[in-house]
Amino acid sequence: MAGKIKENYERIKREIEEACKRAGRSPEEVKVLAATKTRTPEEILEAYEAGVRLFGENRVQEAREKIPLLREKMEGARWHMIGHLQTNKVKYAVNLFDWIETVDRKGLVDELVKRLRKEGKRELPVLIEVKLSPEESKHGCPPEEVSELLEYTLKFPELKVKGFMTVPPYYEEVELVRPFFIRLREIRDRMEERFGVELCELSMGMSHDFKVAVEEGATIVRIGTALFGQRRY
Repeated sequence: MAGKIKENYERIKREIEEACKRAGRSPEEVKVLAATKTRTPEEILEAYEAGVRLFGENRVQEAREKIPLLREKMEGARWHMIGHLQTNKVKYAVNLFDWIETVDRKGLVDELVKRLRKEGKRELPVLIEVKLSPEESKHGCPPEEVSELLEYTLKFPELKVKGFMTVPPYYEEVELVRPFFIRLREIRDRMEERFGVELCELSMGMSHDFKVAVEEGATIVRIGTALFGQRRY
């Protein structure tokens, strides 16, 4: 394993550069977020030492076990919540995570604001998760409700909306995923115009489809297996 994560990270960065070149973008616009679900602290530290600075956890319980253990060893690292956030876990999430990528309902907005005020915390960067996949297992705000949720969230100075996130359906043929990335970008563009705000972040694309996501405007790609290798469980 030693050195393998660094080798994978260098390859991912090259592939991002190539995708940016095809799209006429700068590679500086794209950040790699290491998706660390089920990964050991040792693997996460190896990714950090390779140069990764964004890390994402799917479950609050797993984050509670890892992040306090790693934070002091990973100066400058930022932790993002990238899984569905249950309202009853918000009290932990506001202290564990630097960003929440999965804001998808007004009730969650209310709970985040309540907890941030209780903790006396500064503003928390968030992304609104949009459900573009027909799969019932996927979470997110329905596209037709994005405008309403964004308008509601923008009322609270504690939450700094940075953009949008989505998890498209998995297709072996990655070109089938492209329309989902295009749609999220178009939603972002419309919301910027409607509300007169800058929503520059698009978190979209994972290990098998991140190159297509970058071609369509992704600014954060969430990479697990392409960085760490296959999960052990």
